[in-house]
Amino acid sequence: MLGFSLSLPLTKVALTGLDPWFIAFGRSVGAGALAAAYLLVSRAPRPTTAQLRRLVVVAVGVVVGFPLFTSIGLTMQTSAHGAVVVTLLPGATAVLAVLRAGERPSPRFWLASAAGLVSVLAFVIISGAVRGGVTSADVFFLAAVGFCALGYAEGGILARDLGGARTICWALIVALPVTVPVTAVVALGSNTFSSQVTATAWLSFAYLTAVSMFLGFIAWYAGLARGGVARVGQVQLAQPAITLAWSALLLGESVGALTVISALAVLASVFATQRTR
Repeated sequence: MLGFSLSLPLTKVALTGLDPWFIAFGRSVGAGALAAAYLLVSRAPRPTTAQLRRLVVVAVGVVVGFPLFTSIGLTMQTSAHGAVVVTLLPGATAVLAVLRAGERPSPRFWLASAAGLVSVLAFVIISGAVRGGVTSADVFFLAAVGFCALGYAEGGILARDLGGARTICWALIVALPVTVPVTAVVALGSNTFSSQVTATAWLSFAYLTAVSMFLGFIAWYAGLARGGVARVGQVQLAQPAITLAWSALLLGESVGALTVISALAVLASVFATQRTR
């Protein structure tokens, strides 16, 4: 979750010089190269046909869908605005955990989860982190949430058999026939490799590739497999507050005492969800 909390701010930074489609697909190609190296070194066995079908769903959700729609949305809105909409992700993940993973969280879990969601939404409304109401960018952010929740649920199921590392690695490999040609076309048709793209933009892209698209998912899927998709997914309730803090440091947005109060309330909710069955 800490690794993912930098994704939206650094995507915003990368967009200062790079095309959103290149950011979305290019980071998946780079992470795919890391995944191929890991699978070769570890001599990982090939997934079964049934596992491949689930891997396609994971790839559509977290390798293509979420990076693409958040990148497009961030061309129209701030990182803080995107963080607010992504607050819906833990709840959507829990719902899909019920539908896809067969999990049955207790009523206490749903109450604690709802309390955390209300805490975050109250914080962003009071603090004015989102201005101007619902925008067209929200359509892309909401689509990103839906795709990501699906990828989390399917990946959490697969990770019980494959492990967190092999789950994201094989999903990245499965997506390469799509991500490689799209990346090549976008790179050739834009100013991707021009001198106008700053080193800061490339460093942000490198983080999105190595951490947001690869290392972060290894830890995340391992956690989902061990603790349950619905319950562990609620840890991300704390992510918006942390993302806003990163936005303040990297993008100059103001964060006051209200952020600390909200973060403590959300952490209390996360603690409660982790203690439920």
